[in-house]
Amino acid sequence: MMRLVGFGLTKVNAEKFSNEFSDLKVETSINLDSVEENKFPSKRENSTLLDILFNYSIKYSKEIAKIELKGKIILSVENALGEEILKNWKKKDFKDELKINIFNAILLKANLKALQVEEELGLPPHFRMPSLTFPKKE
Repeated sequence: MMRLVGFGLTKVNAEKFSNEFSDLKVETSINLDSVEENKFPSKRENSTLLDILFNYSIKYSKEIAKIELKGKIILSVENALGEEILKNWKKKDFKDELKINIFNAILLKANLKALQVEEELGLPPHFRMPSLTFPKKE
């Protein structure tokens, strides 16, 4: 089991170069910079805290804008899973299921900050926002 217990940003960098949004394409990427055992003991028995440093970037096509967020998430994981993650990090080899869970934990928090920055810069959201539509008439 994996729980997100902490999140913090160490860097927020955003630049807008143009107001021309035609044929807009947005690329996002997440890179893990390091995975280390947290020095503080976990409050939960049989669990380990992991510090995961990440870099999340959003690039708008045609050099319209770019946003970069760097930070750290702290995950609480079972001891066995923590050992597996630390061992596999050294080989840069994560199981897909584990990688997806880590990336989703990052996206959960980082997307909120990215949306706030996009609003401040007058940029469209980097993903399609949910909206309501009328049902189709038959």
